[in-house]
Amino acid sequence: MKGIFTALILVVSITTSALAQKSTIDDVIVTLRAGNAAELSKYCDDNVLLTLPDKSDSYTRAQSQQILRDFFANNGVKGFDLKHKGESPGGHYFIGTLQTKSGNFRAHVFLQTKGNRELIKEIRFQIL
Repeated sequence: MKGIFTALILVVSITTSALAQKSTIDDVIVTLRAGNAAELSKYCDDNVLLTLPDKSDSYTRAQSQQILRDFFANNGVKGFDLKHKGESPGGHYFIGTLQTKSGNFRAHVFLQTKGNRELIKEIRFQIL
């Protein structure tokens, strides 16, 4: 009986953890679809590796928010199409297409668990 109770707790814990991670990825996707840099920055770690067609570096959360705000405004975000979600060592990632008035960009976003939250560690936009 004790073994069944332990197994049940383990299953509930894993399921809750998976749902929380899925929710974070889904929330990030919603902010990309809207081109909302301020909301996106709420999911960013203290430092984010940001790669855009014209620059690539590690930026603070505030710097990355400003850079993404400019990028979204200059390109006119129209939507985001998710292509793939997956797990990688130390976190989760997703790949999709950011649709803009200027053209489409391949988007790669990597999230890593920090404490009890999943935070964005890397965002890459490449011209398609």
